Amino acid sequence: MVARLSPSDATFYQRENTATPMYVGSLAILRRPRGGLSYERLLETVERQLPQIPRYRQKVREVSLGIARPVWVDDPDFDITYHVRRSALPAPGSDSQLHELISRLAGRPLDRSRPLWEMYLIEGLANNRLALFIKSHQALVNGMSACEIGHVIADRSRRPAAAAEDIWLPTREPTAGRLVVEAIGDWLARPGQQLMALRSTVAGVAANNGELAELAARVAGTARTLVRGSAPNSPLNTKVSRQRRFTVASARLADYRMIRARYDCDVNDVVLTVIAGALRNWLLSRGEPVTASAAMRAMAPTSVYPDAELPSGPGQAISEVAPFLIDLPVGESNPVVRLSQIAHATESYSAAASLVDARTIVTLSGFPPPTLHAMGTRVATQFPARQFNLLITNVPGPQAQMYVAGAKLLETYAVPPLMHDQVLAIGVTSYCGMLYFGINADRDAMSDVEVFPELLAQSLEELIDAAQ
Repeated sequence: MVARLSPSDATFYQRENTATPMYVGSLAILRRPRGGLSYERLLETVERQLPQIPRYRQKVREVSLGIARPVWVDDPDFDITYHVRRSALPAPGSDSQLHELISRLAGRPLDRSRPLWEMYLIEGLANNRLALFIKSHQALVNGMSACEIGHVIADRSRRPAAAAEDIWLPTREPTAGRLVVEAIGDWLARPGQQLMALRSTVAGVAANNGELAELAARVAGTARTLVRGSAPNSPLNTKVSRQRRFTVASARLADYRMIRARYDCDVNDVVLTVIAGALRNWLLSRGEPVTASAAMRAMAPTSVYPDAELPSGPGQAISEVAPFLIDLPVGESNPVVRLSQIAHATESYSAAASLVDARTIVTLSGFPPPTLHAMGTRVATQFPARQFNLLITNVPGPQAQMYVAGAKLLETYAVPPLMHDQVLAIGVTSYCGMLYFGINADRDAMSDVEVFPELLAQSLEELIDAAQ
């Protein structure tokens, strides 16, 4: 039997278009080791971890006439050098040049004739640094059987333990006739299930709404999310082009923890408040009308760790990702009042009551943020884009030093995808005492995104001043 894409994976695959490619991305800034980081060393590191993520050596085959969901098949011509690529900035490359390169790479769809991922080793960065940019299709990362590749190539040691020899022999690719026969067999065995899955594949959002409606009948929290209605009007919601602008920001985690302690809230509340303040000032800088009651609705998926002990393997923890819609009070001029309003909203939200079917096994020995960002994006994509103005994913990472192919991991940024008619997405990652903001925007609709890091810094400074 062939491995068929799940209904949600098939929806991600079919709904993709050139303006909104369904990828999840990550950007890692590395310290160049004393002996350098060769392309060959990176290839070796990636190849050693591929047995943990078998989907990364498989491609998608569609079934004739679209009578069933596509299937995963081993790529008999798998060539790791096609997926792991080299690029370089004109030395000494600046951060702005790096972000421009990431903008171009992020806007390109993945090659559907091959396994749906790419990795770029970017050399020439100033101050003895390298960059590693990874793109993985959303269909690849489901959190249960497939982690994001950035999750497994990172290690706590500069010299990770040797892995067992991997002898991979691809399974013979099925013929078109066999795929049709198996599809017919699935129809005969489970006609109702197949009809529902086909509707999901063909109808995309509409089918997902139906699936979520069924879930809402069982879960009160999700029901409350679904009945929120359309998001407020916002300049963030307009047609998305094929071009991107990417920028980053960073801040000390200690500053966020100080504000958290001062006002007895969560770090996530502070993060959302800082973003709300930056959005407020961005609107004002564009001359947009901002009333006292103005708000922007964010989809901010949360990672939930159940209190109950659940079976897991050694060194593993089971988490769940839940949807959370929150109205950011961008019309409120007082930063402390903004924080209070957001903290009240998150406190009244019962995450345990609104879990969706998005369980993920996070290996503690790796680097979980790329997988958790991907899971947050999957949860958000199941909701109609008109229900929120922007996506914000915020995930915790290890506070200990990590390495990739022997190179010290200095900074890590999510590169979240843009949703339909949403021109801004923000991914926040905590790592080694810092918070790293990856800010992805549409080039045409948000040409001034470069001001956003400064606006985030100003918003944080307002809270720090108020807390002292």
